Amino acid sequence: MYRSHTCGELNSSHINTEVTLAGWVQKSRDKGFMNWVDLRDRYGITQLIFDESRTEKSVFEASKTLGREFVIQIKGTVIEREAKNKNIPTGDIEILVSELTVLNAAQLPPFTIEDETDGGEDIRMKYRYLDIRRNPVKNSLIFRHKVSMEVRNYLSNQGFCEIETPYLIKSTPEGARDFVVPSRMNEGQFYALPQSPQTFKQLLMVGGMDKYFQIVKCFRDEDLRADRQPEFTQIDCEMAFVEQEDILNVFEGLTRHLLKEIKGIEVEKFPRITYDYAMKTYGNDKPDIRFEMKFGELNAVAQHKDFPVFNAAELVVGIAVPGCASYSRKEIDALIDWVKRPQVGASGMVYVKYEVDGSLKSSVDKFYDEADLKKWAEITNAKPGDLILILSGKADKTRTQLSALRMEVATRLGLRKPDEFAPLWVVDFPLLEWDEESQRYHAMHHPFTSPKPEDMQLIETDPGKVRANAYDMVLNGNEIGGGSIRIHDRDLQSRMFSLLGFTPEQAENQFGFLMNAFQFGAPPHGGLAFGLDRLVAILGGQETIRDFIAFPKNNSGRDVMIDAPSAIDEAQLNELHIKLNLK
Repeated sequence: MYRSHTCGELNSSHINTEVTLAGWVQKSRDKGFMNWVDLRDRYGITQLIFDESRTEKSVFEASKTLGREFVIQIKGTVIEREAKNKNIPTGDIEILVSELTVLNAAQLPPFTIEDETDGGEDIRMKYRYLDIRRNPVKNSLIFRHKVSMEVRNYLSNQGFCEIETPYLIKSTPEGARDFVVPSRMNEGQFYALPQSPQTFKQLLMVGGMDKYFQIVKCFRDEDLRADRQPEFTQIDCEMAFVEQEDILNVFEGLTRHLLKEIKGIEVEKFPRITYDYAMKTYGNDKPDIRFEMKFGELNAVAQHKDFPVFNAAELVVGIAVPGCASYSRKEIDALIDWVKRPQVGASGMVYVKYEVDGSLKSSVDKFYDEADLKKWAEITNAKPGDLILILSGKADKTRTQLSALRMEVATRLGLRKPDEFAPLWVVDFPLLEWDEESQRYHAMHHPFTSPKPEDMQLIETDPGKVRANAYDMVLNGNEIGGGSIRIHDRDLQSRMFSLLGFTPEQAENQFGFLMNAFQFGAPPHGGLAFGLDRLVAILGGQETIRDFIAFPKNNSGRDVMIDAPSAIDEAQLNELHIKLNLK
Protein backbone atom coordinates (compact mmCIF):
# COMPACT_ATOMS: atom_id res chain seq x y z
CA MET A 1 0.00 0.00 0.00
CA TYR A 2 1.19 3.48 -0.83
CA ARG A 3 -0.59 4.91 2.21
CA SER A 4 -2.08 3.76 5.48
CA HIS A 5 -4.06 6.97 5.96
CA THR A 6 -5.14 9.97 3.92
CA CYS A 7 -3.82 13.48 4.47
CA GLY A 8 -7.09 14.62 6.02
CA GLU A 9 -7.80 12.05 8.73
CA LEU A 10 -4.96 12.12 11.28
CA ASN A 11 -5.47 13.89 14.61
CA SER A 12 -4.24 13.82 18.21
CA SER A 13 -5.75 10.37 18.75
CA HIS A 14 -3.10 9.02 16.35
CA ILE A 15 -0.07 10.38 18.27
CA ASN A 16 2.79 7.85 18.39
CA THR A 17 1.21 5.91 15.49
CA GLU A 18 3.45 4.80 12.62
CA VAL A 19 1.85 5.91 9.35
CA THR A 20 2.46 5.93 5.62
CA LEU A 21 1.17 8.85 3.57
CA ALA A 22 1.30 9.71 -0.13
CA GLY A 23 0.35 12.84 -2.00
CA TRP A 24 1.54 16.09 -3.55
CA VAL A 25 3.87 18.67 -2.03
CA GLN A 26 1.78 21.77 -1.43
CA LYS A 27 4.71 23.86 -0.17
CA SER A 28 7.84 23.59 1.97
CA ARG A 29 9.52 25.85 4.52
CA ASP A 30 13.25 25.31 4.91
CA LYS A 31 14.66 26.74 8.18
CA GLY A 32 18.10 25.21 7.73
CA PHE A 33 18.10 22.74 10.62
CA MET A 34 14.38 22.07 10.23
CA ASN A 35 12.25 21.56 7.13
CA TRP A 36 8.45 21.51 7.06
CA VAL A 37 6.48 20.19 4.09
CA ASP A 38 2.71 20.38 3.60
CA LEU A 39 1.53 17.15 1.98
CA ARG A 40 -1.79 17.31 0.13
CA ASP A 41 -4.22 14.79 -1.27
CA ARG A 42 -7.92 14.93 -2.08
CA TYR A 43 -8.84 14.65 1.61
CA GLY A 44 -6.74 17.42 3.14
CA ILE A 45 -3.26 18.55 4.18
CA THR A 46 -0.86 17.06 6.73
CA GLN A 47 2.30 18.80 7.87
CA LEU A 48 5.53 16.79 7.67
CA ILE A 49 8.61 17.64 9.70
CA PHE A 50 12.19 16.79 8.79
CA ASP A 51 14.44 17.51 11.80
CA GLU A 52 18.20 17.51 11.36
CA SER A 53 18.64 16.12 14.89
CA ARG A 54 16.01 13.37 14.59
CA THR A 55 15.85 12.52 10.88
CA GLU A 56 18.37 10.36 9.05
CA LYS A 57 20.77 12.60 7.14
CA SER A 58 19.97 11.25 3.65
CA VAL A 59 16.23 11.72 4.24
CA PHE A 60 16.77 15.20 5.67
CA GLU A 61 18.87 16.26 2.67
CA ALA A 62 16.39 14.74 0.23
CA SER A 63 13.58 16.77 1.79
CA LYS A 64 15.36 19.97 0.75
CA THR A 65 15.07 19.00 -2.93
CA LEU A 66 11.30 18.67 -2.92
CA GLY A 67 9.49 21.10 -5.19
CA ARG A 68 5.84 22.09 -5.48
CA GLU A 69 3.60 19.28 -6.76
CA PHE A 70 6.24 16.54 -6.36
CA VAL A 71 4.45 13.24 -5.74
CA ILE A 72 5.96 11.61 -2.68
CA GLN A 73 5.47 8.82 -0.19
CA ILE A 74 6.60 9.10 3.42
CA LYS A 75 6.70 6.93 6.49
CA GLY A 76 6.92 8.38 9.94
CA THR A 77 5.46 8.85 13.40
CA VAL A 78 2.54 11.09 14.33
CA ILE A 79 3.66 13.64 16.93
CA GLU A 80 2.03 16.59 18.62
CA ARG A 81 2.48 19.83 16.77
CA GLU A 82 3.96 22.72 18.74
CA ALA A 83 2.38 25.55 16.74
CA LYS A 84 -1.12 24.19 16.18
CA ASN A 85 -3.24 25.21 13.20
CA LYS A 86 -6.93 25.37 14.08
CA ASN A 87 -7.88 26.02 10.46
CA ILE A 88 -7.36 22.43 9.29
CA PRO A 89 -8.55 19.10 10.78
CA THR A 90 -4.97 17.81 11.05
CA GLY A 91 -3.70 21.00 12.70
CA ASP A 92 -2.92 19.42 16.09
CA ILE A 93 -0.34 16.97 14.72
CA GLU A 94 2.53 16.56 12.30
CA ILE A 95 4.53 13.61 10.99
CA LEU A 96 8.15 13.14 12.00
CA VAL A 97 9.39 11.57 8.77
CA SER A 98 11.72 8.57 8.82
CA GLU A 99 11.50 7.51 5.15
CA LEU A 100 10.96 9.56 2.00
CA THR A 101 10.35 8.28 -1.53
CA VAL A 102 9.90 10.57 -4.51
CA LEU A 103 7.31 8.80 -6.63
CA ASN A 104 7.37 11.44 -9.36
CA ALA A 105 9.14 14.75 -9.66
CA ALA A 106 7.16 17.66 -11.09
CA GLN A 107 7.83 20.77 -13.08
CA LEU A 108 6.86 24.04 -11.46
CA PRO A 109 3.12 24.40 -12.27
CA PRO A 110 2.05 27.37 -14.45
CA PHE A 111 -0.15 28.70 -11.63
CA THR A 112 -0.31 28.21 -7.89
CA ILE A 113 -2.38 25.29 -6.66
CA GLU A 114 -4.19 27.36 -4.04
CA ASP A 115 -7.81 28.28 -3.34
CA GLU A 116 -6.98 31.80 -4.54
CA THR A 117 -4.75 31.19 -7.52
CA ASP A 118 -2.76 33.51 -9.76
CA GLY A 119 -3.89 31.62 -12.86
CA GLY A 120 -6.42 33.15 -15.25
CA GLU A 121 -9.28 31.11 -16.72
CA ASP A 122 -7.54 30.41 -20.03
CA ILE A 123 -4.40 28.95 -18.45
CA ARG A 124 -6.43 26.97 -15.92
CA MET A 125 -8.56 25.50 -18.72
CA LYS A 126 -5.42 24.46 -20.58
CA TYR A 127 -4.07 22.72 -17.48
CA ARG A 128 -7.42 21.56 -16.15
CA TYR A 129 -5.90 18.48 -14.48
CA LEU A 130 -3.91 20.89 -12.28
CA ASP A 131 -6.93 23.10 -11.67
CA ILE A 132 -8.83 20.06 -10.34
CA ARG A 133 -6.26 19.80 -7.54
CA ARG A 134 -7.49 23.15 -6.20
CA ASN A 135 -10.14 22.95 -3.48
CA PRO A 136 -12.81 25.07 -5.24
CA VAL A 137 -12.87 22.81 -8.30
CA LYS A 138 -12.29 19.57 -6.41
CA ASN A 139 -15.09 20.37 -3.97
CA SER A 140 -17.44 21.32 -6.81
CA LEU A 141 -16.91 17.93 -8.46
CA ILE A 142 -17.49 16.14 -5.15
CA PHE A 143 -20.61 18.25 -4.64
CA ARG A 144 -21.88 17.20 -8.07
CA HIS A 145 -21.32 13.56 -7.11
CA LYS A 146 -23.38 14.01 -3.94
CA VAL A 147 -26.25 15.58 -5.87
CA SER A 148 -26.17 12.76 -8.45
CA MET A 149 -26.21 10.10 -5.73
CA GLU A 150 -29.17 11.75 -3.98
CA VAL A 151 -31.04 11.85 -7.29
CA ARG A 152 -30.38 8.18 -7.88
CA ASN A 153 -31.38 7.26 -4.33
CA TYR A 154 -34.63 9.22 -4.44
CA LEU A 155 -35.76 8.00 -7.85
CA SER A 156 -34.79 4.39 -7.11
CA ASN A 157 -36.83 4.53 -3.91
CA GLN A 158 -39.76 5.82 -5.99
CA GLY A 159 -39.60 2.73 -8.21
CA PHE A 160 -37.72 4.23 -11.18
CA CYS A 161 -35.30 2.12 -13.23
CA GLU A 162 -32.15 3.67 -14.70
CA ILE A 163 -31.96 2.55 -18.34
CA GLU A 164 -29.35 3.60 -20.90
CA THR A 165 -30.38 4.80 -24.35
CA PRO A 166 -28.18 5.05 -27.49
CA TYR A 167 -25.76 7.85 -28.28
CA LEU A 168 -25.62 7.10 -32.01
CA ILE A 169 -29.10 7.90 -33.29
CA LYS A 170 -30.92 9.48 -36.23
CA SER A 171 -30.72 13.20 -36.99
CA THR A 172 -33.98 15.14 -36.60
CA PRO A 173 -34.72 18.66 -37.89
CA GLU A 174 -36.30 20.09 -34.73
CA GLY A 175 -34.47 22.00 -31.99
CA ALA A 176 -30.81 22.99 -32.15
CA ARG A 177 -28.29 21.73 -34.68
CA ASP A 178 -27.18 18.15 -34.27
CA PHE A 179 -23.63 16.94 -33.90
CA VAL A 180 -23.27 14.30 -36.62
CA VAL A 181 -21.03 11.24 -36.83
CA PRO A 182 -20.16 9.62 -40.19
CA SER A 183 -20.72 5.90 -40.54
CA ARG A 184 -17.81 4.05 -42.13
CA MET A 185 -19.89 0.93 -42.77
CA ASN A 186 -22.78 2.84 -44.33
CA GLU A 187 -21.22 5.07 -46.97
CA GLY A 188 -22.63 8.60 -47.16
CA GLN A 189 -24.78 8.16 -44.06
CA PHE A 190 -24.50 9.71 -40.63
CA TYR A 191 -25.53 9.17 -37.06
CA ALA A 192 -26.46 12.11 -34.82
CA LEU A 193 -25.62 12.55 -31.17
CA PRO A 194 -28.85 12.94 -29.16
CA GLN A 195 -30.06 16.38 -28.07
CA SER A 196 -32.10 14.37 -25.56
CA PRO A 197 -33.32 10.76 -25.30
CA GLN A 198 -36.87 11.98 -26.04
CA THR A 199 -38.13 9.38 -28.48
CA PHE A 200 -36.34 6.51 -26.74
CA LYS A 201 -37.89 7.23 -23.36
CA GLN A 202 -41.29 7.33 -25.04
CA LEU A 203 -40.54 3.97 -26.62
CA LEU A 204 -39.61 2.64 -23.17
CA MET A 205 -43.10 3.64 -22.01
CA VAL A 206 -44.56 1.73 -24.97
CA GLY A 207 -42.33 -1.14 -23.83
CA GLY A 208 -43.96 -1.16 -20.39
CA MET A 209 -41.05 0.31 -18.36
CA ASP A 210 -43.41 2.70 -16.64
CA LYS A 211 -40.83 4.59 -14.52
CA TYR A 212 -37.58 5.38 -16.31
CA PHE A 213 -34.70 7.69 -15.49
CA GLN A 214 -31.18 8.25 -16.72
CA ILE A 215 -28.38 10.64 -15.88
CA VAL A 216 -27.36 11.09 -19.48
CA LYS A 217 -25.09 13.11 -21.75
CA CYS A 218 -26.85 15.21 -24.41
CA PHE A 219 -25.40 17.23 -27.26
CA ARG A 220 -26.40 20.46 -29.01
CA ASP A 221 -24.38 22.33 -31.60
CA GLU A 222 -25.28 25.87 -30.57
CA ASP A 223 -23.63 29.09 -29.43
CA LEU A 224 -22.24 28.87 -25.92
CA ARG A 225 -22.38 31.02 -22.79
CA ALA A 226 -21.55 30.68 -19.11
CA ASP A 227 -24.35 28.20 -18.40
CA ARG A 228 -24.27 26.28 -21.68
CA GLN A 229 -21.90 23.61 -23.03
CA PRO A 230 -22.04 21.64 -26.30
CA GLU A 231 -22.29 18.47 -24.21
CA PHE A 232 -24.37 18.64 -21.07
CA THR A 233 -26.00 16.26 -18.60
CA GLN A 234 -29.69 15.71 -18.00
CA ILE A 235 -31.59 13.90 -15.30
CA ASP A 236 -34.00 12.44 -17.81
CA CYS A 237 -37.26 10.93 -16.52
CA GLU A 238 -40.46 9.47 -17.92
CA MET A 239 -43.58 7.90 -16.37
CA ALA A 240 -46.55 6.04 -17.83
CA PHE A 241 -50.22 6.11 -16.76
CA VAL A 242 -49.81 9.57 -15.25
CA GLU A 243 -51.32 13.03 -15.54
CA GLN A 244 -49.53 16.34 -15.10
CA GLU A 245 -50.28 16.50 -11.38
CA ASP A 246 -48.58 13.15 -10.78
CA ILE A 247 -45.39 14.32 -12.45
CA LEU A 248 -45.32 17.66 -10.66
CA ASN A 249 -45.69 15.92 -7.30
CA VAL A 250 -42.88 13.39 -7.95
CA PHE A 251 -40.32 15.92 -9.15
CA GLU A 252 -41.25 18.58 -6.68
CA GLY A 253 -40.55 15.85 -4.15
CA LEU A 254 -37.16 15.20 -5.72
CA THR A 255 -36.21 18.87 -5.57
CA ARG A 256 -37.38 19.22 -1.98
CA HIS A 257 -35.32 16.12 -1.15
CA LEU A 258 -32.21 17.65 -2.72
CA LEU A 259 -32.67 20.96 -0.92
CA LYS A 260 -33.06 19.16 2.39
CA GLU A 261 -30.28 16.59 2.01
CA ILE A 262 -27.74 18.78 0.22
CA LYS A 263 -28.46 22.22 1.69
CA GLY A 264 -30.37 21.42 4.90
CA ILE A 265 -33.30 23.59 3.74
CA GLU A 266 -36.97 22.69 4.16
CA VAL A 267 -39.24 24.10 1.44
CA GLU A 268 -43.02 23.96 1.53
CA LYS A 269 -45.14 23.25 -1.54
CA PHE A 270 -43.83 25.10 -4.60
CA PRO A 271 -45.98 27.96 -5.92
CA ARG A 272 -47.43 27.58 -9.42
CA ILE A 273 -47.97 30.34 -11.94
CA THR A 274 -49.08 30.29 -15.56
CA TYR A 275 -46.86 31.26 -18.45
CA ASP A 276 -49.09 34.26 -19.19
CA TYR A 277 -48.85 35.46 -15.58
CA ALA A 278 -45.08 35.04 -15.56
CA MET A 279 -44.66 37.08 -18.74
CA LYS A 280 -47.04 39.82 -17.59
CA THR A 281 -45.67 40.04 -14.04
CA TYR A 282 -41.95 39.37 -14.51
CA GLY A 283 -41.28 39.73 -18.23
CA ASN A 284 -39.91 36.20 -18.62
CA ASP A 285 -40.92 32.60 -18.13
CA LYS A 286 -38.29 31.82 -15.49
CA PRO A 287 -38.79 34.51 -12.85
CA ASP A 288 -36.59 34.93 -9.80
CA ILE A 289 -39.05 35.23 -6.90
CA ARG A 290 -36.48 35.67 -4.14
CA PHE A 291 -37.52 39.33 -4.29
CA GLU A 292 -40.62 41.29 -5.37
CA MET A 293 -40.46 44.11 -7.95
CA LYS A 294 -43.47 42.81 -9.86
CA PHE A 295 -44.43 44.67 -13.02
CA GLY A 296 -47.15 47.30 -12.86
CA GLU A 297 -48.79 48.16 -16.19
CA LEU A 298 -49.40 51.90 -16.37
CA ASN A 299 -51.11 52.47 -19.74
CA ALA A 300 -54.43 53.43 -18.18
CA VAL A 301 -52.91 56.06 -15.89
CA ALA A 302 -49.89 57.26 -17.90
CA GLN A 303 -51.30 57.70 -21.39
CA HIS A 304 -53.67 60.37 -22.75
CA LYS A 305 -51.63 63.13 -21.16
CA ASP A 306 -49.21 65.35 -23.06
CA PHE A 307 -46.21 63.01 -22.88
CA PRO A 308 -45.77 61.66 -26.46
CA VAL A 309 -43.31 58.89 -25.51
CA PHE A 310 -45.92 57.13 -23.39
CA ASN A 311 -48.83 57.96 -25.70
CA ALA A 312 -47.11 56.27 -28.63
CA ALA A 313 -46.17 53.14 -26.65
CA GLU A 314 -47.95 49.80 -26.84
CA LEU A 315 -46.97 49.21 -23.20
CA VAL A 316 -45.97 51.46 -20.32
CA VAL A 317 -44.74 49.35 -17.40
CA GLY A 318 -42.76 49.91 -14.22
CA ILE A 319 -41.25 48.34 -11.12
CA ALA A 320 -40.71 49.66 -7.60
CA VAL A 321 -37.12 49.25 -6.42
CA PRO A 322 -37.15 49.00 -2.62
CA GLY A 323 -35.37 51.65 -0.59
CA CYS A 324 -33.74 53.44 -3.52
CA ALA A 325 -35.52 56.81 -3.54
CA SER A 326 -32.27 58.19 -2.15
CA TYR A 327 -30.42 57.38 -5.38
CA SER A 328 -28.40 60.29 -6.69
CA ARG A 329 -28.79 61.60 -10.22
CA LYS A 330 -25.47 59.95 -11.04
CA GLU A 331 -26.76 56.55 -9.87
CA ILE A 332 -29.98 56.95 -11.85
CA ASP A 333 -28.08 58.04 -14.95
CA ALA A 334 -25.98 54.89 -14.62
CA LEU A 335 -29.18 52.80 -14.76
CA ILE A 336 -30.39 54.78 -17.79
CA ASP A 337 -27.08 54.11 -19.53
CA TRP A 338 -27.40 50.44 -18.59
CA VAL A 339 -30.83 50.01 -20.24
CA LYS A 340 -29.57 51.84 -23.34
CA ARG A 341 -26.83 49.25 -23.86
CA PRO A 342 -27.27 47.29 -27.13
CA GLN A 343 -27.73 44.10 -25.10
CA VAL A 344 -30.90 45.62 -23.54
CA GLY A 345 -31.91 48.09 -26.23
CA ALA A 346 -34.19 50.55 -24.41
CA SER A 347 -34.32 54.12 -25.73
CA GLY A 348 -34.59 55.63 -22.26
CA MET A 349 -36.13 55.34 -18.81
CA VAL A 350 -38.50 57.40 -16.68
CA TYR A 351 -38.12 57.41 -12.91
CA VAL A 352 -40.16 58.46 -9.90
CA LYS A 353 -38.74 59.02 -6.43
CA TYR A 354 -41.28 58.16 -3.76
CA GLU A 355 -39.66 60.07 -0.91
CA VAL A 356 -39.77 58.87 2.69
CA ASP A 357 -41.98 61.84 3.57
CA GLY A 358 -44.59 60.63 1.04
CA SER A 359 -43.87 63.20 -1.67
CA LEU A 360 -43.24 62.12 -5.27
CA LYS A 361 -40.77 63.61 -7.72
CA SER A 362 -40.17 62.37 -11.25
CA SER A 363 -38.24 62.99 -14.42
CA VAL A 364 -41.56 63.85 -16.12
CA ASP A 365 -42.99 66.33 -13.59
CA LYS A 366 -43.67 68.67 -16.49
CA PHE A 367 -46.39 66.31 -17.74
CA TYR A 368 -47.73 64.63 -14.60
CA ASP A 369 -48.81 65.98 -11.24
CA GLU A 370 -48.39 64.27 -7.86
CA ALA A 371 -51.87 62.72 -8.05
CA ASP A 372 -50.85 60.97 -11.29
CA LEU A 373 -47.63 59.75 -9.75
CA LYS A 374 -49.53 58.47 -6.72
CA LYS A 375 -51.52 56.18 -9.03
CA TRP A 376 -48.26 54.89 -10.53
CA ALA A 377 -47.01 54.12 -7.04
CA GLU A 378 -50.20 52.22 -6.19
CA ILE A 379 -50.03 50.09 -9.35
CA THR A 380 -46.34 49.22 -8.86
CA ASN A 381 -46.84 48.59 -5.12
CA ALA A 382 -44.27 51.28 -4.31
CA LYS A 383 -43.81 52.40 -0.71
CA PRO A 384 -42.27 55.58 0.68
CA GLY A 385 -38.52 55.32 0.14
CA ASP A 386 -38.84 53.35 -3.12
CA LEU A 387 -37.70 54.27 -6.62
CA ILE A 388 -40.07 53.56 -9.52
CA LEU A 389 -38.41 52.73 -12.86
CA ILE A 390 -40.56 52.86 -16.00
CA LEU A 391 -39.97 51.66 -19.58
CA SER A 392 -42.26 51.92 -22.59
CA GLY A 393 -42.48 50.71 -26.18
CA LYS A 394 -43.53 47.53 -27.99
CA ALA A 395 -45.07 45.17 -25.42
CA ASP A 396 -42.90 42.06 -25.77
CA LYS A 397 -39.67 43.98 -26.21
CA THR A 398 -40.40 46.29 -23.27
CA ARG A 399 -41.22 43.40 -20.94
CA THR A 400 -37.92 41.76 -21.86
CA GLN A 401 -36.03 45.01 -21.21
CA LEU A 402 -37.70 45.60 -17.85
CA SER A 403 -37.06 42.00 -16.86
CA ALA A 404 -33.35 42.53 -17.51
CA LEU A 405 -33.43 45.78 -15.51
CA ARG A 406 -35.25 44.05 -12.64
CA MET A 407 -32.51 41.41 -12.43
CA GLU A 408 -29.75 44.00 -12.69
CA VAL A 409 -31.01 46.19 -9.85
CA ALA A 410 -31.64 43.08 -7.73
CA THR A 411 -28.02 42.06 -8.29
CA ARG A 412 -26.78 45.54 -7.36
CA LEU A 413 -28.90 45.51 -4.20
CA GLY A 414 -27.72 42.05 -3.14
CA LEU A 415 -31.22 40.56 -3.41
CA ARG A 416 -30.10 37.53 -5.45
CA LYS A 417 -28.66 35.72 -2.47
CA PRO A 418 -27.03 32.39 -3.44
CA ASP A 419 -27.93 30.80 -0.09
CA GLU A 420 -31.67 31.46 -0.57
CA PHE A 421 -33.75 29.14 -2.74
CA ALA A 422 -37.10 30.03 -4.28
CA PRO A 423 -38.47 27.28 -6.54
CA LEU A 424 -41.73 27.44 -8.48
CA TRP A 425 -43.59 25.79 -11.33
CA VAL A 426 -44.53 27.62 -14.53
CA VAL A 427 -47.42 25.88 -16.30
CA ASP A 428 -49.79 26.34 -19.27
CA PHE A 429 -47.23 27.27 -21.89
CA PRO A 430 -48.39 27.91 -25.46
CA LEU A 431 -48.19 24.74 -27.50
CA LEU A 432 -46.93 26.56 -30.60
CA GLU A 433 -45.17 29.81 -31.47
CA TRP A 434 -45.36 31.51 -34.85
CA ASP A 435 -42.11 32.23 -36.67
CA GLU A 436 -42.36 35.22 -39.01
CA GLU A 437 -39.23 34.30 -40.94
CA SER A 438 -40.32 30.78 -41.90
CA GLN A 439 -44.05 31.66 -41.83
CA ARG A 440 -44.93 28.56 -39.86
CA TYR A 441 -45.49 27.32 -36.35
CA HIS A 442 -42.72 25.87 -34.20
CA ALA A 443 -43.22 23.69 -31.14
CA MET A 444 -42.49 25.74 -28.04
CA HIS A 445 -41.23 22.63 -26.23
CA HIS A 446 -40.98 19.84 -28.81
CA PRO A 447 -43.34 18.17 -31.32
CA PHE A 448 -44.31 15.37 -28.93
CA THR A 449 -45.97 17.66 -26.37
CA SER A 450 -49.68 17.07 -25.84
CA PRO A 451 -52.18 19.94 -26.01
CA LYS A 452 -54.35 20.69 -23.00
CA PRO A 453 -57.43 18.48 -23.38
CA GLU A 454 -59.75 21.47 -22.99
CA ASP A 455 -57.97 23.28 -25.86
CA MET A 456 -58.01 20.34 -28.26
CA GLN A 457 -60.81 21.81 -30.41
CA LEU A 458 -58.69 24.92 -31.12
CA ILE A 459 -56.06 22.93 -33.01
CA GLU A 460 -58.06 23.20 -36.23
CA THR A 461 -59.49 26.71 -35.77
CA ASP A 462 -56.90 28.72 -33.80
CA PRO A 463 -53.72 26.71 -33.14
CA GLY A 464 -51.86 29.73 -31.75
CA LYS A 465 -54.17 29.80 -28.73
CA VAL A 466 -53.69 26.14 -27.81
CA ARG A 467 -51.98 25.65 -24.45
CA ALA A 468 -49.49 22.85 -23.95
CA ASN A 469 -49.73 20.23 -21.26
CA ALA A 470 -46.23 21.39 -20.32
CA TYR A 471 -44.45 22.69 -17.25
CA ASP A 472 -41.08 24.11 -16.22
CA MET A 473 -39.44 24.07 -12.81
CA VAL A 474 -37.68 27.34 -12.04
CA LEU A 475 -35.16 27.90 -9.26
CA ASN A 476 -33.71 31.34 -8.48
CA GLY A 477 -34.42 32.71 -11.94
CA ASN A 478 -33.13 29.65 -13.81
CA GLU A 479 -35.08 26.97 -15.62
CA ILE A 480 -33.69 23.82 -14.05
CA GLY A 481 -36.18 21.36 -15.49
CA GLY A 482 -38.96 21.09 -18.01
CA GLY A 483 -41.31 18.53 -19.42
CA SER A 484 -44.76 17.70 -20.65
CA ILE A 485 -47.45 15.12 -21.03
CA ARG A 486 -46.68 13.48 -24.37
CA ILE A 487 -48.89 12.70 -27.31
CA HIS A 488 -49.56 8.95 -27.33
CA ASP A 489 -52.08 8.84 -30.19
CA ARG A 490 -50.83 8.36 -33.77
CA ASP A 491 -53.53 10.55 -35.36
CA LEU A 492 -52.91 13.46 -32.99
CA GLN A 493 -49.15 13.15 -33.49
CA SER A 494 -49.67 13.22 -37.26
CA ARG A 495 -51.76 16.38 -36.89
CA MET A 496 -49.02 17.98 -34.79
CA PHE A 497 -46.38 17.20 -37.41
CA SER A 498 -48.64 18.75 -40.05
CA LEU A 499 -49.03 21.95 -37.99
CA LEU A 500 -45.24 22.16 -37.71
CA GLY A 501 -44.85 22.04 -41.49
CA PHE A 502 -43.87 18.39 -41.94
CA THR A 503 -45.17 16.63 -45.02
CA PRO A 504 -46.51 13.11 -44.35
CA GLU A 505 -43.39 11.76 -46.08
CA GLN A 506 -41.06 13.85 -43.90
CA ALA A 507 -42.87 12.82 -40.73
CA GLU A 508 -42.68 9.17 -41.72
CA ASN A 509 -39.00 9.43 -42.65
CA GLN A 510 -38.02 11.17 -39.40
CA PHE A 511 -40.39 9.65 -36.85
CA GLY A 512 -42.02 6.65 -38.50
CA PHE A 513 -40.57 4.32 -35.87
CA LEU A 514 -42.37 6.25 -33.09
CA MET A 515 -45.63 6.52 -35.01
CA ASN A 516 -45.54 2.79 -35.69
CA ALA A 517 -44.96 2.07 -32.00
CA PHE A 518 -48.09 4.05 -31.08
CA GLN A 519 -50.14 1.51 -33.08
CA PHE A 520 -49.25 -1.22 -30.60
CA GLY A 521 -50.80 0.21 -27.47
CA ALA A 522 -48.96 3.30 -26.24
CA PRO A 523 -49.98 4.22 -22.68
CA PRO A 524 -50.60 7.83 -21.59
CA HIS A 525 -47.20 9.09 -20.50
CA GLY A 526 -45.16 12.16 -19.68
CA GLY A 527 -41.95 13.21 -18.08
CA LEU A 528 -39.44 15.83 -17.15
CA ALA A 529 -35.73 16.47 -17.62
CA PHE A 530 -33.56 18.44 -15.21
CA GLY A 531 -30.38 20.12 -16.39
CA LEU A 532 -27.94 18.53 -13.93
CA ASP A 533 -25.07 20.96 -14.61
CA ARG A 534 -27.22 24.01 -13.92
CA LEU A 535 -29.02 22.44 -10.97
CA VAL A 536 -25.73 21.56 -9.29
CA ALA A 537 -24.31 25.04 -9.91
CA ILE A 538 -27.35 26.76 -8.37
CA LEU A 539 -27.35 24.44 -5.36
CA GLY A 540 -23.63 25.19 -5.06
CA GLY A 541 -24.34 28.94 -5.02
CA GLN A 542 -22.75 29.67 -8.41
CA GLU A 543 -24.00 31.30 -11.61
CA THR A 544 -21.80 29.34 -14.04
CA ILE A 545 -21.55 25.61 -14.60
CA ARG A 546 -17.92 25.16 -15.69
CA ASP A 547 -16.44 24.49 -12.25
CA PHE A 548 -18.97 21.69 -11.77
CA ILE A 549 -17.83 19.92 -14.96
CA ALA A 550 -14.56 18.01 -14.84
CA PHE A 551 -13.36 18.92 -18.34
CA PRO A 552 -15.46 21.79 -19.75
CA LYS A 553 -15.12 23.51 -23.10
CA ASN A 554 -14.62 27.23 -23.66
CA ASN A 555 -17.02 29.68 -25.30
CA SER A 556 -15.86 28.54 -28.74
CA GLY A 557 -16.68 24.93 -27.96
CA ARG A 558 -13.00 24.00 -27.75
CA ASP A 559 -11.26 21.79 -25.25
CA VAL A 560 -8.02 23.74 -25.03
CA MET A 561 -6.46 21.07 -22.84
CA ILE A 562 -6.53 18.33 -25.49
CA ASP A 563 -6.87 20.76 -28.43
CA ALA A 564 -10.20 19.52 -29.73
CA PRO A 565 -11.85 19.68 -32.17
CA SER A 566 -8.94 19.00 -34.50
CA ALA A 567 -8.32 17.96 -38.08
CA ILE A 568 -8.16 14.29 -39.00
CA ASP A 569 -5.78 12.87 -41.55
CA GLU A 570 -6.53 12.09 -45.18
CA ALA A 571 -6.60 8.33 -44.61
CA GLN A 572 -9.39 8.64 -42.05
CA LEU A 573 -11.38 10.91 -44.35
CA ASN A 574 -11.01 8.46 -47.22
CA GLU A 575 -12.11 5.57 -45.00
CA LEU A 576 -15.25 7.55 -44.14
CA HIS A 577 -15.81 8.54 -47.80
CA ILE A 578 -15.65 12.23 -46.84
CA LYS A 579 -14.19 15.04 -48.91
CA LEU A 580 -13.71 18.42 -47.26
CA ASN A 581 -15.02 21.51 -49.01
CA LEU A 582 -13.21 24.24 -47.10
CA LYS A 583 -13.84 27.86 -48.05
